Amino acid sequence: MSFSSQVKEELAGHVSGARHCQVAELAAMLSLSGQYGRDSEGLYTIGLQLENEAVLRKCFTLLKKTYNIETNAGITEKEMQAVYQRFGDLKGPVSSQLIRNSCCRRAFLRGAFLCAGSISDPEKGYHLEFVCTQEEKAVQLQRVLQGFDIEAKIVLRKKYYVVYIKEGEGIVDLLNVMGAHVSLMNLENLRILKEMRNSINRRVNCETANITKTVNAASRQIEDILYLREHYGLQKLSPGLREMAEVRLEYPDAPLKELGAHLDPPVGKSGVNHRLRKLSELAERVRG
Repeated sequence: MSFSSQVKEELAGHVSGARHCQVAELAAMLSLSGQYGRDSEGLYTIGLQLENEAVLRKCFTLLKKTYNIETNAGITEKEMQAVYQRFGDLKGPVSSQLIRNSCCRRAFLRGAFLCAGSISDPEKGYHLEFVCTQEEKAVQLQRVLQGFDIEAKIVLRKKYYVVYIKEGEGIVDLLNVMGAHVSLMNLENLRILKEMRNSINRRVNCETANITKTVNAASRQIEDILYLREHYGLQKLSPGLREMAEVRLEYPDAPLKELGAHLDPPVGKSGVNHRLRKLSELAERVRG
C-alpha cells in the first residue's frame, strides 16, 4: 500500500462527532468529486467519482449521519432538496458558512484530501497535492490552507488546477490539521532517517574530499622535492628546508601535523606548511 493510500485509510476512519464538521467534510467531498443525477425510475441519485472504497464508504456514512440518506436506494425529492439547499449545485466553491469554524475547516481539508488529494512516497521526496477541476475551488483550498499557516501554490496542469505543497514541514502540518496523526509520525520518522543519511553522506563526502585534497597536495610536494633533488640538489637548501624535504620523502603519507613532530626541533602545522610552500616555489623557479 502506498503512503498516500495509508493516509487516506487513516482519515477514512476518522469521523467527527460534531454534525457541522461532518457537513463541512461532506461538502468538500461532494464539491470535488460528487455529482447529482436521476435513475430510470425518476429517483434522484448522488454519485462520487472515487476509486478508494474506504473513502467511498465514509462519504455515504456521512450522508447517512447528516441526512439519514441510505446508499442502497434512490433519493426522494424532499431528501434531494435538503442536500441541494445545503451544498448547492456543486459547480462552485463550498459555501463559506459551512467552513466558518476552525474545526470545520480541518474537516473540509480532510474531505478534500480524501477525494482529490495525494502524497508522494516520502522516501523519494516531499510533494502533496489536490487536483481541482475549477480555479475557484483551488483558490478556496489554498486560502483554507493559508489559514493554518501552510504555504501552498497553484499550477495549471492540462485542464486541472493543482494545489500543491512541496515542503516537508508544510506536509507534516497538514497531516496534523487533518488528524492523520499515525501517518504524521511515520512521516516524521522517515524524515529523521532521511536527514541522518544525508548528514552522514555529507560528512563522508567532506572527509573524502579532504583526504583527496591532502593526498594530492602530498603528491605535488613530493614531486617538487624530487625535482629539486635531481635538478638543484638538496644540499644547496637551507638546513630547515633540507630537513623538511627529507622528512617529507621519508613520510609521504603523513599529515602536516605529524610531519612537524618529526622535525628537530618540532614545528607546528603552519610552520610545516610554510616550509613546504617555500620548496614548491623554489621548484617552480628552477623549472622556469
